[in-house]
Amino acid sequence: MQRVTSTAHRPLLSSPSVTHIERLPARAGTRVSWPAWASPAVVAACRARGISEPWAHQAAAASLAFDGEHVVLATGTGSGKSLGYQLPVLTRLLDDPRATALYIAPAKALAADQLRAVAGFGLPDVRPATYDGDTAREERDWIRQHSRFVLTNPDMLHHGMLPGHERWATFLRRLSYVVIDECHAYRGVFGSHVAHVLRRLRRLAARYGGKPTFILASATSGDPADTASRLVGVPVTAITEDTSPRGATTFALWEPPLLEVDEGLPQVRRSALRETADLLTDAVVSGTRTLAFIRSRRGAEVVAAVTRRQLDEAVPGLGDRVAAYRAGYLKEDRREIERQLLTGELLGLASTNALELGVDLVGLDAVLICGYPGTRASLWQQAGRAGRAGEPATAVLIARDDPLDTYLVHHPSALFGRPVEATVLDPGNPYVLGPQLCCAASEAPLSTADLALFGSGAQAAVDGLSEAGVLRRRPTGWYWTHKGRPDVDLRGTGGAPVQVVESSTGRLLGTVDAGSSHVMLHTGAVYLHQGVTFVVDDLDLEDAVALVHQEEPDWSTHARDVTDLSVVSVRSYVDAGPVGLFLGEVDVTNQVVSYQRRRLGSGEVIDTRPLDLPPRELRTVAVWFTVSPRAMEAAGVEPPDFPGALHAAEHAAIGLLPLMATCDRWDIGGLSTANHPDTEAPTVFVYDGHPGGAGFAERAYETAAAWLGATRDAIAACGCETGCPSCVQSPKCGNGNNPLHKPGAVAVLDAVLAALSVAALPVAADPSPDLSPQAAAALP
Repeated sequence: MQRVTSTAHRPLLSSPSVTHIERLPARAGTRVSWPAWASPAVVAACRARGISEPWAHQAAAASLAFDGEHVVLATGTGSGKSLGYQLPVLTRLLDDPRATALYIAPAKALAADQLRAVAGFGLPDVRPATYDGDTAREERDWIRQHSRFVLTNPDMLHHGMLPGHERWATFLRRLSYVVIDECHAYRGVFGSHVAHVLRRLRRLAARYGGKPTFILASATSGDPADTASRLVGVPVTAITEDTSPRGATTFALWEPPLLEVDEGLPQVRRSALRETADLLTDAVVSGTRTLAFIRSRRGAEVVAAVTRRQLDEAVPGLGDRVAAYRAGYLKEDRREIERQLLTGELLGLASTNALELGVDLVGLDAVLICGYPGTRASLWQQAGRAGRAGEPATAVLIARDDPLDTYLVHHPSALFGRPVEATVLDPGNPYVLGPQLCCAASEAPLSTADLALFGSGAQAAVDGLSEAGVLRRRPTGWYWTHKGRPDVDLRGTGGAPVQVVESSTGRLLGTVDAGSSHVMLHTGAVYLHQGVTFVVDDLDLEDAVALVHQEEPDWSTHARDVTDLSVVSVRSYVDAGPVGLFLGEVDVTNQVVSYQRRRLGSGEVIDTRPLDLPPRELRTVAVWFTVSPRAMEAAGVEPPDFPGALHAAEHAAIGLLPLMATCDRWDIGGLSTANHPDTEAPTVFVYDGHPGGAGFAERAYETAAAWLGATRDAIAACGCETGCPSCVQSPKCGNGNNPLHKPGAVAVLDAVLAALSVAALPVAADPSPDLSPQAAAALP
């Protein structure tokens, strides 16, 4: 694979594995004069860095922000959004030596990248500094007292800065700008939590006299002005016309070839990981600077290791120019890899989506995307990492052996020429609002005037929290009643990360989040770290430490788990004869029970070894419907097709629920079965993927007829024959989208809707219902 302008690029595009080539034409840029208000020192620094004049969209956003208007700059990857906020922020900091600014990014790597960029302006009075979990304790006091441009993330703002706001009083009083970078990353329940963290920030800044202007930067999204307004809580103006130049992009869809197998055995395709490693190898050999996005951390390590080995076999030492990048690396390792990629020391990098966000990766020629990332927004964000500064680029989507990926590479219209998804978040969600009001009250008593800041549901929420004894009402407001701070996890990671330590040396290799530790760090697991293979000796869950030793086994490990769902209680139900509709609490239990050792190369299973790990239980809220077997057969669904029909209906129902509840499909889980032990009938469950529930299942129950009707219509109206991502396939299916029976799903939903049409359905509630007793009980 070569640069687009090279004739050596043609063999890639003529490969029989390429199912479609989309050519996106080059686009000229539009420059404008520097705004008259811009600081001469900032303009001079930009010119010294090769920026003669700003792009029109940069100047438009910067001028709105300079005039005090909240603005979101939503343009393509590599369009120079950073200058849109750097120009007004740095100008203000230079014009007013007392002013301060806050930059918030969803990832540490992005904040570190912006620190390099701001420091590169050479403006000593600004004193930029990152303030995050990696910041040494001795540096934090200096930053609070002296830094005028603090770069952080929502987690540190939530856990560190806002609870300790008295120590940040001077900074907050002088706060002029708040920059929220990559704001499209704040979606679902996480985004709803961050929305209230920003409201808490606005509240405390006003308490000390500060009234900052918000500047948001976003990848292209369905409705950036509305999304940004809901995130910040104030009206936001959107700048969406991208006036930066863009080189021609060649986007190829790639389907790995079928493998030769013995007669009588089912055919399988070559793995997407192996194909990606081969393409990355070819790219590095040809001098093409390439970033490969891999869906899993283990996959990123495997692709990097295979690529290095193949390169060293071809040209000894060339493998050193390829690395892996993922969450869990130590800060020093991450920064070094980023530096090597920026300087060109690395020609190839296999990364998880940790590099999907706006780290400035100048000079990349190509991007490989191993498996559809789940949304068109992510796909274009990843593809946009190549071809910066107007240079031509290549992007390749390599399909996994999965029905969803297979469909996409054979139906390019599902990807190209369609708008990206809107970012979904709901600050009014009472399961988010209640805990966040507790956080606000613990920082400073909540007054009646404060409640308007948190939305129309805040009054009902504090009343419910007061009844539950969590808050206490006094003449001066609502007070937090406990000694410690509320324990609210913004991201739902499930606890402290597990440290990976080399047994013989005590060296800390990295960390793995608690939610992934059972799969990645069980005893006997093969753990890859920057191309070096380790085997886990012991996983100590109590101390959150995994001890490993270096080894080169000729096998890999694959954890096997089981998931079960049991009904705890029923809050409400509708008896519709052969159909039942229910709302209640459920326990979703997942347990890693064993692991397979598989021979490298052949994939032959050597053995299966048991594991003794504790189950993980999620108590949450679910909506579910049952259909009697007789009604299924009467609808034309035969018993062998029960699982596929119910599974397809489950997927489509999850995909359509955001129409009724302000949620993201990644916030929702589902399970379907031809005979559930608690219901003794064919059943489809849809549940909130958050402890205690998040309100989505309740909304689904309240709008069941409309929700399931829209689901049925979406499946029936889709022009595909057997199911596709537009109807019954899911990007997050743990069973590889198998089995699915599209006609059966329509028949099942017809039967459900017919029965519910004559039953007494619940009346749809207001989108922001009062805090229920169950929701209050789930609060900290």
